[in-house]
This record gives sequence, structure tokens and C-alpha cells, in this order.
Amino acid sequence: MATERSLARLLRSLQATSSFEDAAGLLPTATSFLSVLGNPLNLTLLASQLLSAPALWNHHVDLLSCRKILSVFNTAAIAVLQNDTSEAPRMPYGRNRSLSREEWVKAVVQGADDKSPRWRHMLLLGGILLGFEGQNRQGLPWSIRTKLESALATAAQLALEETGPEASIDGHCIAMVLNYTFELLSDLERSKLNYDRFLPIMVRSAFLSSEGLEGGFFLGAIDEDIVEGTGKKFTWQAGSATFGYFSTISNRPLVAALGPLSRLISHAVENCRSPQVVAQTVDYLADFVRTLMVQWRQNKLSEVDVAEEKDFLDAESLQTTIPALWKVLRNCIYSVIIVLRAVLGRMINDPALAADGSAPFLSMQSLHILRNLYFISSRTGQNGSSQQTFVQLTAIDILSQYPDLAENFLRSIKPSDIGQIPDHPVERCLDLFFLNTAEHFPLILSPQVNEELLLSAAFPYLAAGANSHLLEIFEAAHSLVLVVFAIPHNSELAARHLPFYIDNLFAVFPENLSGRQLRLAFKTIIEVTAPPSPLANSQPMLPSILLEVVRERALNASTTPIVPTAGNSSSADTGSELPLSAQAVLTLALIDSLSFLRVDDLDDWLPLTAQLINSIADRTMRHACVDRFWEALSGGEMDVDRAHCCVNWWSTRGGRELVLFGAEPAPGAGPGVEPEDSGPFMTGAVGDVAPESKL
Repeated sequence: MATERSLARLLRSLQATSSFEDAAGLLPTATSFLSVLGNPLNLTLLASQLLSAPALWNHHVDLLSCRKILSVFNTAAIAVLQNDTSEAPRMPYGRNRSLSREEWVKAVVQGADDKSPRWRHMLLLGGILLGFEGQNRQGLPWSIRTKLESALATAAQLALEETGPEASIDGHCIAMVLNYTFELLSDLERSKLNYDRFLPIMVRSAFLSSEGLEGGFFLGAIDEDIVEGTGKKFTWQAGSATFGYFSTISNRPLVAALGPLSRLISHAVENCRSPQVVAQTVDYLADFVRTLMVQWRQNKLSEVDVAEEKDFLDAESLQTTIPALWKVLRNCIYSVIIVLRAVLGRMINDPALAADGSAPFLSMQSLHILRNLYFISSRTGQNGSSQQTFVQLTAIDILSQYPDLAENFLRSIKPSDIGQIPDHPVERCLDLFFLNTAEHFPLILSPQVNEELLLSAAFPYLAAGANSHLLEIFEAAHSLVLVVFAIPHNSELAARHLPFYIDNLFAVFPENLSGRQLRLAFKTIIEVTAPPSPLANSQPMLPSILLEVVRERALNASTTPIVPTAGNSSSADTGSELPLSAQAVLTLALIDSLSFLRVDDLDDWLPLTAQLINSIADRTMRHACVDRFWEALSGGEMDVDRAHCCVNWWSTRGGRELVLFGAEPAPGAGPGVEPEDSGPFMTGAVGDVAPESKL
């Protein structure tokens, strides 16, 4: 009787309380009652009141309030499960309950009646399901669990039908509950959902609503408290109002669970019936990331380059507020990428989305989304996510089938001031995206467009390697130029611009260009100018001219080891076992290019290369060049005709002697005297044979 009287007081309090704060203070007591009451009617009555009490619902309801109600049923279900497996009381009211779990579930579910809307019923059903079955607890018999899953799926479907096109708290609550419980539903129950209605609600709730990421406008709001502090450094204090506001956003139910929610959105994309809904989803994402980009551009933090953060941001910001901001932004890009991956996967298999009137435009939208998110992905690493790589390459591959649209797309994202390096880090970031993306399109573009659009955008960065802020753009520009030169129909274009590129290449080496980069660039140039390239027909002497330029520079280059700097080192050079001089690097660049020469030119350049190797005074560097030369001759880089030429030169025309003894005589021997058992030998060669040998 004492329990019934206490329950009556609780119910009267719920009815009499006018403020949500007072009513929320009664929720722990309600949780306790739910777990210990033995009368099914009392359980039903209390559950019904929790879903309809004016103090809880007759005000502005947010998702945190909804989550508190869901937590009541979740905690009560866990307590019932614990009390059934242990004799020790788990709640302050003791263990008075005499109902079985099945009876308790049925009694509480009866509280989801006509006094409350369907979307609130999901809080009750989802809370019970999570309490008994979440975290692999397996607390319900199979028959009861299937009925509970079916009830939740039915409530969700009915709630979706009642929800308007512009979802408010009801739509947000549907998204939250299904996000928490979706993995507990069977495939049969999942298939009952109307994904055509559910997908827009989820996307708007997560990215555009006041219960989610607010359309990206939060990024501009924090700019108010980013001020210049001591030492002329920007500071964003952890105690500021905007950081408190930002923390509130990051702790919202949909934002805190953005990863699982994006996977649920991805599942909805794959299972919705209407292609128009999928296209609408991409529109929502495009609006979100466009706003996010604009808000970032207007934020003071965007003016600080990554390499300058320690110089322009104070310690508190670097340790507390800035990492919290980038954590949320990384979650944003990962969630958007997950959804885009599902969209492009659906597009590949859906004839309606793969049609000419849809596929290229969805691909362009996807690339625009990636561009607007590039200020985030350029920090996290462009290849850090396999899904991001899939989205980018798939969109590029589809758009490449439509040359005119691809050209229009490139023109829409070209640098705002071609021929100039912008001062703002965001603009340089967008230039980097353009260079990296444009690298995939030269084959389908005309030579005029390649020259006007791509080369014009890349040339300003070719000499910018000395700037530590531009190293990545510097490499991207070189890569784009080499790709343009390598396209067969750009042979005339390459012939016009190669002199400038070669001069620039040697002008920035070794101060701003690493040895690996120089060798790769020069090797690519020789490959572009050598057969079967069309350029080799119009200018057959060009490879030899370029090699002569390298040889002349090598003979006059510095012989001291190159000192690594920010401009002439790269990740691929890290851990190099041998420091090389500029002379040695240029020699290696010449050796790397031999396999592309005509046989007649190769016959001329083999002895010249050997002489150049012998001009290197440092024994260690010279041996490194000898090893690379031997690898080029015998390691499979040459085709049959070139390999035959190399064998003849090495074995019968003095090549071996010139390479091995051209610089210094063998120890203990006079000039021209070979030491015994000296090598290396060509494959199949026979060395000195003992007198008693039959050979």
C-alpha cells in the first residue's frame, strides 16, 4: 500500500508541476517505480503519464528532453533485468515486483496509448528494447523481442506518416530513436520503414536543423570570441560563451552520434525507392558544406596557415578549443563522405541515376562538396579514408565520360585569379584541390583548354617550393604539368612549354626540390619526348638535347652533400641511407632516363654516362651511381633491342672497363690492369677460368 500511495503522489506531482525542470526532477523516482511496481495497471498508468504529462511536453521540447524520457524506460528495463538475475535489491524502493519480464513489458507497452503521439511511443518502445537487448544483453524471450521490434517499426512507420515535410521535434526524435535501436531490429522490420520519407528527415535533422549541425552556421558564430591576445596571438578561450555554445552543439544527441547516424542515412540511401530523394539528399549535403565553407572563410581562424598555428595561436587554444573544433569538423567530413559513398554506389547500380541527365550532375555536385570540405580534408590527409578516395575517383571517372561538362566543371572551380598565388590560406587550399582534381582530366580536354586552364593555374606555383606553406601545392603543380605534357595530343603544347619547365626545374634544385622529385620529373620529361611519343617524330633530337643539358649541369654542379631543408625534402626521401650531392643526383637522373632512348642515341649515351659517373670524386656517391647504372642495364628496364645494345657495349666495346676502372686503377695494379674476379658481370657472363678447368 505504501508503494501505491507513493505512486499516487508522484502522479499528482506530474500533473501539478508546471515547469519542465521540476518535472525532470521526478524522473529518477518514476524510473524506480517502473522497475518495482507489481500491478500492471499501475505500470501502464505511469508509462502513459510519462508520455503525456503537460509538465514534460507542453513547452519547447528538444532532443535532450526526449532522451531523458527514453533513458527512464531504458534504465527501468535494465533494473528489471538485473533484479531478475540477482536477489540483491537494485532500487531504493526494494524488490516488490512480482511480474515476469514478459508481463512487465506488456504492461509498460500498454502505456503507449492515444493520449500521446506516435513519435513519443518510440521513446517507450526504443528505451525498453535498448534496456533488455542493448550491448548484447539478450534479456527477452525471442517471441517478446520480435513483438517489441515489430511494435517499434510500426510506431516509426506511423510516426513518419504523421510527420510533415519540414520535420520538427517529432522528426528529430524519430531519427534519434532509430539511430540508437536500428542495429537491434531484424532485416524484416527494417524493410517495413518508408525510407523515402525517412531519408530527408534524417539528413535535415543531422545537418540542417537546430538539433543537429545548424546548417554549418555554428562555424561563423564562434568568430565573435576569437580575439587577439598577448603577443599578437589569436585566442579562443575555453570559458568564452561561443565555446560553451559550441560544446552544447557537439553534445547534442544527433551530433554526438553522427557516425552511426551517417551509416543509417547511408543505409536509407541504398534502400529508398525514389531516385529523386537520393538527388535531394545530395542537394541537402551541398547546401550544408557550402555554408560551412563560407562560414569558415569568414572566421579569423581561416587566416592562419597550418604551418603558422604555433606562431599565431595561443597555447590554450592549441591545446583545448581548437582540437575540439577540428574533432567536430572531422566528424562532419567523415559523415558526409559516408553518405556520398552510398549515393555514388547507388548511382552505379541504378539506371535512373546513371542516366546522362543525372549521373554527370551528381558527380559534379559530389566534387563540389569535396572541394568545399577541402579545408578539412587537407588537414586530415587526402588519402586518409578509402571511402573518400572512392567518392573522388568514382565522381571523376563518371564525369570524364562527358568532356564538355568536365570542362565546365573545371572552369567553375578554377583559381579566382589565374597567374597569381593568393594570400589567403583558404584560397590556396582551393587551388590545391583544383590542381589535384584537374590532374585526372587532361586526356579528355583539348590542347587549348589544357594550356589556358591547367598550365596557367600550375605555372605560378612551379617556383614556389621555397615557401614552406606551398610545398604540397608545389608538388601538385609539377604533377599536373607533367600529366599535361604526357598526353599524346599535347605534343605541340609540350614542345612550347618544355624549355620553360626545364629551366624552372633546374632553377629550384636543390634548394626547393628534392633529389627524388627531380629524378622523377626529368625521367617523365624524357619519356614524353622519346618514342613512341608524337613529339619524338617532330623533334627527334630533343631527348639528347635534354640529356646534354643535364650532363653539362652535372659536370659543373656542387659535389657536397645536399643539406635537407623544408623545401628540398619530402616524405619519400625520409630515411634515405646515403646523402648525395647535386652532381650525383643529376647523374642518377640521366641514368634513370636511358631506358627511353632510341637504340642509336643509347649507343652514344652509354659511354658519356660512364664518363660522367667517373667524374664524381666522392667514392661512396660514385659507387651508388655505378650500382644504379648496373641496375638500369641489367635489371629489366630495357627492352630487347636496348638490352642487346647494352650487352655489346659492356662486354665487347670497353663498357665494363670504362665504368669500373675509368676513374681509378685497381688496387695494386697499374693503369689498364684489371684485378682478378672483378665485377659485376652481365647475366650469363663467364669470369676467369682456372687452368685445370675444362672450360
